[in-house]
Amino acid sequence: MNRGASPTFRVIDTGLREGRRQIAFDQALVESRQANAIPDTIRFLRFPPTVLIGRHQALSREVRLDHCRAHGIGLVRRITGGGAIYFDEGQLGWSLVLHRATLGIASLGDLARVLCEAAAAGLSTLGVDARYRPRNDIEVGGRKLSGTGGFFDGDVVFYQGTVLVDLDPARMLAALDVPRAKLERKGLDSAAQRVVTLRELLGAAPPIERVQQALLAGFAGRLGIEPAWGPITEGEEALALHHFDEEIGTDAFVHEIDDPVSHPGVRSGSHTGAGGTVTAYVRLEGRNDERIREVLVTGDFFVTPPRTVYDLEAALRGTPVADAQANVRRFFERAGVGLLTASPDDFAAAIAQALAAVPA
Repeated sequence: MNRGASPTFRVIDTGLREGRRQIAFDQALVESRQANAIPDTIRFLRFPPTVLIGRHQALSREVRLDHCRAHGIGLVRRITGGGAIYFDEGQLGWSLVLHRATLGIASLGDLARVLCEAAAAGLSTLGVDARYRPRNDIEVGGRKLSGTGGFFDGDVVFYQGTVLVDLDPARMLAALDVPRAKLERKGLDSAAQRVVTLRELLGAAPPIERVQQALLAGFAGRLGIEPAWGPITEGEEALALHHFDEEIGTDAFVHEIDDPVSHPGVRSGSHTGAGGTVTAYVRLEGRNDERIREVLVTGDFFVTPPRTVYDLEAALRGTPVADAQANVRRFFERAGVGLLTASPDDFAAAIAQALAAVPA
């Protein structure tokens, strides 16, 4: 893939940290790479019992909040899209932050494929038949071992994934409110059927360090890079603390999208396609409710750049209801964005469903 000398990637491990602090470090990595304050980097991370919801998800519709609060399970909103996941000490997180020119990959879909194939190749050295499944999963025998996702932000790529080393499915199911439609789409009776761990596959959970080594070998061999362990900088830690204090560590950020349909006058609609679910919440204005006053779009999708959804919501304010679907498609045609799971038609269909609904 690369020409000349192999690019060197710094490797760091932020260890076991409280969930919101780990996500604040994600943001610090992205901004530090944008400022050329750090090199291209591979990071490993772990969490205490935590539910992480996607950047655009409605919290109370994805998580069993009472259970999480009663059992001390952390509530965290990621800076990436995708669906809600349960994380604890038995799982390993990995992420890459790099300049777009390093790998020369132009689309989010191609990036997902290349990085998932690399991670799968590495995990296979542990003695499992790990394979990439489009669009952003790594599976063994049709069951999910690793979920991934990320975005482009200007000239920087941020992409992350998980490895289920060891997991009690009952804990996951108790914390998450998994939609029945999502299970039916995958032909499953329960979410536990969808996932598999290295412990189940191998008979015992391998040491975390061994899993790290396997992933690094996969990235090195498939991406043509040279991973090299290095230090975490004081600047990264300071920037992560800033983002934790100012936004990501706050309840306001985690609850930013909570239960929009509870507000008077809100119409809601959902559309589930092959790549996931998009839900739209709409309020109308005008004597005959002929214009969109505001719209909120949520779901388990991945989109790049990160601010795309906010730009779409802004672009639809004041749009005549009759023009809404056409304007959604026009936005995506003009915006030059990347979608990993959902399509422009999925967004348009969700908004159409909301417009046709009876307001709350």
